[in-house]
Amino acid sequence: MRILILGGDGYLGWPQAIYLSQKGHEVAVFDNLARRQFDLKHGLDSLVPIYSMQRRVERWAEITGKAITRFHGDTVDYPSLSRAFQEFQPEAVVHFAEQRAAPYSMIDREHAVFTQHNNVIGTLNVCYAIKDYAPAAHLVKLGTMGEYGTPNIDIEEGFIEIHHKGRSDVLPFPKQPGSFYHLSKVHDSHNIMFCCRIWGMKSTDLNQGVVYGADTYETALDPALATRFDYDQVYGTALNRFCIQAAIGHPLTVYGSGGQTRGYINIKDTVRCIELAIQSPPAAGEFRVFNQITEWFSVKDLAERVQRVGQRLGLDVMLDSIRNPRVESENHHYNVVHTKLLDLGLQPHLLDEAEIEHMIKLALRYQDQIDRRQVMPTVNWRETENSITPEAALPQAALA
Repeated sequence: MRILILGGDGYLGWPQAIYLSQKGHEVAVFDNLARRQFDLKHGLDSLVPIYSMQRRVERWAEITGKAITRFHGDTVDYPSLSRAFQEFQPEAVVHFAEQRAAPYSMIDREHAVFTQHNNVIGTLNVCYAIKDYAPAAHLVKLGTMGEYGTPNIDIEEGFIEIHHKGRSDVLPFPKQPGSFYHLSKVHDSHNIMFCCRIWGMKSTDLNQGVVYGADTYETALDPALATRFDYDQVYGTALNRFCIQAAIGHPLTVYGSGGQTRGYINIKDTVRCIELAIQSPPAAGEFRVFNQITEWFSVKDLAERVQRVGQRLGLDVMLDSIRNPRVESENHHYNVVHTKLLDLGLQPHLLDEAEIEHMIKLALRYQDQIDRRQVMPTVNWRETENSITPEAALPQAALA
């Protein structure tokens, strides 16, 4: 198939592109390189060195003999987006091209507005590009489990049967997003569902949990193919940050009581899930939802796992409860239905100590490149203005 990967330079987009290319699909990537520009602006960097988009594509062709088409553009810029659709004529579109961090969206008004505009308008443009230039294409959209929040009932897979005053209907599961980023994902879902209903578009919305893992089988083939390993307080996820903290001897920063529970998935399973969705497309006009997780953990569970592995490696790993910068329930019910991808054939890679050990050893290998000023959180949900400069992360005395 001809598959267009929007956001094909990102942590997930790049591994997805080479995974599908390895499977024999004709792949194109579309990206504005905004994630790299954010790093340059704020002095951040991936733990594992990443190569330029051009060099990645060149190296992939050298190793495998398979070409990947590159398009530079922005989903918010409809002319560049439509040009990619017209030239490539995709049969499936995988949409990763969004600002993906909740903390980023909560820094201040400017970052909240950017997140909403970039994500919602960009996705609406994608829907129109499909309608205008590839009406038979299947849109596979990366959503988030964060759309649901943490309700005091089990989380169904996208929809729930409601019985009310003697009548019944199957309706979208109620949404309780916890940040302006998660709100943008809810708006995306509503817009895509609407386009399916009125235009006959077909789409799979993947409500994905937190992704962990430093590599896939394809990115591990060569250093030039490596994907990102973020550990900063804006883009770094809990497991990444705990592994970094263990490696540099910093207490693991557990937010509040650490009871916050979320769904997780290995990056190797992420790329497989999207392939499974593409291989079994929905009918024209159908909007379907898959909960893309394989297991769930509390923040404290993850910290204790990292602590056990770190201590076995001879590291002095301590846990430290800090004031939670987020506004969220710290102890709550969490039980998620996630059967549809398993029914399609997913065989999960579950989190084990070998995976955590691999991530800690990567952190030890590159510890000289770790910016310790990025370890502590500086973005607070309760504040109207936040700072993400490295100097705000630690007291001035610590920077001397």
